[in-house]
Amino acid sequence: STTNAPEDEAPNRYSRTERTTYSRYSRDANSSGSSLPSNTLEKKVEELERELAKERQENARLMKMAQDKEELIGKLKEEIDLLNR
Repeated sequence: STTNAPEDEAPNRYSRTERTTYSRYSRDANSSGSSLPSNTLEKKVEELERELAKERQENARLMKMAQDKEELIGKLKEEIDLLNR
């Protein structure tokens, strides 16, 4: 059950990161006096969202691999205990 805890926290971490990133870009755009066209900013946001989605997929894949390895370790420990008996 301890391996599920990081997965439960992941969505909260991402949503906080997204809010921070969005706020930073909004603030930068407003303070710069729109030196960049909103079209350019929208493209940048879309690019960052695609990159974020890829990173989330990679993170989910790595977390699944780690969970699978933890399960395998547990099974191997049980097998070692049986062999030692």
